[in-house]
Amino acid sequence: MAWKAPLQDMQFVLEHWLRADQAWQHLPAYADVDLELALQVLQEAARFSEQVLAPLNASGDRQGCRLEQGRVRTPDGFAAAYRAYVDGGWPALACEPRFGGQGLPLVLDAAVQEMLFASNHGWAMYTGIAHGAYLCLKAHGSAQLQARYLPGIVSGASLPTMCLTEPQAGSDLALLRCRAEPLGDGSYAVTGNKLFISGGDHDLTRDILHLVLARLPDAPAGSRGLSLLLVPNGLEGGVGNGVQCDGLEHKLGIRGSATCALRFEGARGWLVGQAHGGLAAMFVMMNSARLQVGLQGLGHAEAAWQLARDYARERRQMRAPGHWPGAAADPIHLHPAMRLALLELRVRSEGMRTLGYWTAHWLDVADASADPALRAKAATLAALLTPIVKAAFTDYGFSLSSKALQVFGGYGYTCEFAIEQVLRDSRIAMIYEGTNEIQANDLLLRKVLGDGGEGFALLLGELRAEAVAAPGAAAEALGVICDRLQGLVATLERSAAHNVEYPYRAAGAFLQVCATALQAFAWARTVRCLDTLPAEAPLRREKHESATFFFSYLLPDFDRQVAAVEAAACPLPFIAEPF
Repeated sequence: MAWKAPLQDMQFVLEHWLRADQAWQHLPAYADVDLELALQVLQEAARFSEQVLAPLNASGDRQGCRLEQGRVRTPDGFAAAYRAYVDGGWPALACEPRFGGQGLPLVLDAAVQEMLFASNHGWAMYTGIAHGAYLCLKAHGSAQLQARYLPGIVSGASLPTMCLTEPQAGSDLALLRCRAEPLGDGSYAVTGNKLFISGGDHDLTRDILHLVLARLPDAPAGSRGLSLLLVPNGLEGGVGNGVQCDGLEHKLGIRGSATCALRFEGARGWLVGQAHGGLAAMFVMMNSARLQVGLQGLGHAEAAWQLARDYARERRQMRAPGHWPGAAADPIHLHPAMRLALLELRVRSEGMRTLGYWTAHWLDVADASADPALRAKAATLAALLTPIVKAAFTDYGFSLSSKALQVFGGYGYTCEFAIEQVLRDSRIAMIYEGTNEIQANDLLLRKVLGDGGEGFALLLGELRAEAVAAPGAAAEALGVICDRLQGLVATLERSAAHNVEYPYRAAGAFLQVCATALQAFAWARTVRCLDTLPAEAPLRREKHESATFFFSYLLPDFDRQVAAVEAAACPLPFIAEPF
């Protein structure tokens, strides 16, 4: 897989679109970070991803993981790649110096994560949850737990897992049965089974830290009775801790990632946060994971775009219509149908990148600003953007991978070309860390209608400000979008008051409406930023072409998506019996 990190576009987003170096000067924790340092970090991450991870992607997929005498063995080269990752200091990138971290902005970590997932999704599954676990323990762990376990997570000596799902309980956490009995010394004996645990066992590190949702003896019924416990796979002195891998899932994609069924047999664990307050603690990790999963979708889209672009340059078929010079057959990238597909791949990928990094930047502001009001605004915006990024980006990652495969024709369906693996790997991201349907419900029911639209008004304010600042037709189009979005939310508020199911039926289409509106915002700001590039710069011409393509060819999706929200007012028939 000849994947190359899109460093030029990453630099454009940081330097021109976000103006990140200027923003960092107003965040005390990042005041010493400048653009030169940021680009050095990205260049080193690109080197690691291109030279270490990408060469293992196809072989890791073919070999997969294996279970030997109760322990998981990862594909050849994965453990050595992890040692190189740790030696490079990558686990510590966005962690606080007081825990051994480098204290760099999360937006840089987001760019690094994009590269890791684009170059080798299966390998990156082992490291992807680590920052979320760090945030969870930092926010809810006792001083003793922080001192004992955070340095290992930050250094990379330990890798964490997130143990929610059980065989009888998928997305419905109220059905969890795993239990935790107090042992009288502040610890608990955890017993139960967990399913679909990424990195539940492996040979990358000796220490694996399981963050497990379980019920204490006095727990109330339902999801409000769940507690979060930290359960290491081993205790001091190399003693085992009653955690057993019972099996590995054989999967459509990400075959280099060990997806485990775990059994806890009186495993010793310690409470994280308050008793029966496990969801509050776990959601710190899950929200971080959802941004990471959105970046997976971006990584898949970027990888698919690069593969399709390179193939279309080489593959010759027929003469393209028009006045293209050439022989009896032209490269297929000259044919209109292929140009449409390739442009959508490029434009969607670049638009996703700006929005993904923008979301990470708001998280930096929420964490590091000295202004309480700005921190509150940033936290609200990040909470609104996260389900959109998770769901829309992963939808795009799969649909764009499918369009890229179409560029290859029949060859794309064979294992000799890397695009089929990208398509397989991309599909899971629409399911885990909260299905995209759950993300849509979370956005509309909790974060838009739940507070009477106050939070959504902040997001609309950002879009309206850009509609005033952006030039020409982009500003006009974005202004119309804002008006229609505001009216759509008002309609949903009125209708939900007397039709309880309507917002649930409309939620998926509403999330897509928001995603298209945000892409319009991204490209409107891009047009405004082009004046900061030299007039003769090829990037300036390419960005202008991409913006024009978005507003001409992709923005019409907005009308269809709005119509789908409105059509959801029509009741669905109930199915008395399965088909």
